[in-house]
Amino acid sequence: MIRTEMEKAERIEGGRLAQLYERHADGALRLAYLLTGDLPLAEDLVHDAFVKLAGRLLHVRDPGSFDAYLRRTVVNLAISHFRRRKVERAYLERERRLARADPVEPEPAAREAMKRALLRLPHRQRAAIVLRFYLDLSEAETAEALRCRPGTAKSLVSRGLRTLRNELGGG
Repeated sequence: MIRTEMEKAERIEGGRLAQLYERHADGALRLAYLLTGDLPLAEDLVHDAFVKLAGRLLHVRDPGSFDAYLRRTVVNLAISHFRRRKVERAYLERERRLARADPVEPEPAAREAMKRALLRLPHRQRAAIVLRFYLDLSEAETAEALRCRPGTAKSLVSRGLRTLRNELGGG
């Protein structure tokens, strides 16, 4: 059976990659472990490095430089890993702080009173308050949603809040 050129290239590169893995994997693993302090992560980084370099084997001019390419790739992958972890931790910290800042749900009676008072407002005032505070839109976004000027939206919110305060006994 005659092999195609692609099959030949795969066989040759597979053999070459296996040889390079045998020769360089232990050193790369030690480097990755020293960078991360975590053996399973170090193994993953080395495997990822070999996968990345497998596609570039045809372009490596000097076979002796493979070790330098591998080291650089392992270091870059470790840096990327820690950068992603830092971003993830910052995100989780922000989410944790926001979760604490969430207001406590009002009592059912107070909530029902607010709902009744809100429903008694004129529809444009009610819409302005809901857009501004429930959906947390800016004044400009509220005005755009109501198709009015920002000053008009601000006035609608102000009058609606004044009415709610008077009806609920808060002012």
